[in-house]
Amino acid sequence: MRPLRRGYVAGPLIGLLWALVIATTTAVAFSFATGGAFRPGLWGGGLLGIASGLLAVAFPRLAGPAGLILGTGLAVTPLAPVLSDGVGPFAAMLSGAVAGGATGWPVAAMMRGCGPDRLDRHEFEHAIIRFLTGFGYIFFTAIVLIPFYVMVMTSLKNQSELIRNPLDFTIDLSRGWDLFRSYAELFGQFGFGGYLWISFLVSVLTVIVTLLFAVPGAYAVARLRFPGRAPVSRSILLIYMVPMIVLALPIYIAFSVTGLRNSILGIVLIYPVTTIPVALYMLQGYFRGLPAEIEEAGLMDGLGRLRVIWKITLPLSMPALASVSLYVFMIAWNEFLLAFMLLDDPSKFTLTRGIASLNSSEIPRQHLMAGAVIATVPIMALFLGLERFMTRGLTAGSVKG
Repeated sequence: MRPLRRGYVAGPLIGLLWALVIATTTAVAFSFATGGAFRPGLWGGGLLGIASGLLAVAFPRLAGPAGLILGTGLAVTPLAPVLSDGVGPFAAMLSGAVAGGATGWPVAAMMRGCGPDRLDRHEFEHAIIRFLTGFGYIFFTAIVLIPFYVMVMTSLKNQSELIRNPLDFTIDLSRGWDLFRSYAELFGQFGFGGYLWISFLVSVLTVIVTLLFAVPGAYAVARLRFPGRAPVSRSILLIYMVPMIVLALPIYIAFSVTGLRNSILGIVLIYPVTTIPVALYMLQGYFRGLPAEIEEAGLMDGLGRLRVIWKITLPLSMPALASVSLYVFMIAWNEFLLAFMLLDDPSKFTLTRGIASLNSSEIPRQHLMAGAVIATVPIMALFLGLERFMTRGLTAGSVKG
């Protein structure tokens, strides 16, 4: 492929693509934020993108301000980058300004270092990579934030607002604390405090049981030599080749016969079955990466194998243990199929089973969304709290010791 030699071709092309992405993103964001009807304008967005691309190549410092001015000016014309139906002029101009600014400055950054006359293949590839990076950030952020935003906004509405316009995701701040009425009713009338406690207890016990089996098992596979070690190592994840729905009926029958159905003990016994294999797989890879010389030095100093694991291996493996614990906790916290199948008594419901009980025509939709928020926020907080610890380097503690 011959290298692209004209920046005046690459700039408008990247600007056009980026402007369409921004116009769509701005239209969606303003629709959710204001409840108005916004949609991307292809002609206006294309014009804004081409102009921003040309300026980004010829006059990079002017691309951002010019995009802002152009987007604002086009907002009140049929060539608006973000078309608005039945929306006031201020909101229309604001959406155009956001689209223009979010087009001009990023396009200038994407075309940084690209001249107007000559553009070799490496410079063009760098510009494309910057575009794809920005598109990836927007795309995957939207996938995560839009459902969460809809969930939160719906949970803050009342029944009359949902019936009047189910697609209006704005909230009336004048309601004050009444916005959180759904959450108060969940804890006061539906017993969600008990669901939270049971889910937390079950998840913590699942983590403990999983680590009790996974740590020695993973260490044995990673360090010890015994017949069948290779097949065991390769077959750890075979359980995931059998869908859980296939095992549902045998588990239900077995737990009914043994009296473990509809009990917290039964849930604590069955959850580790789904988490131990993945914990074994994750930990054995980490244990193999630890320097064996440190453990051998401990053995030479007279420590037994179990004391070596306790005093040397586990402290060095804290990042792996934290990540595995978090992953197992998330699996147990979010598990639904087994809880739905084995629990019938509302006093023993886990959080996911309790949320499923809200999916009824007799219960307002905002209560279901509030329950989903309650189930999501603790996991998010736990992940953000442990993120730094999970990524801590392996040698940070061993060198000091």
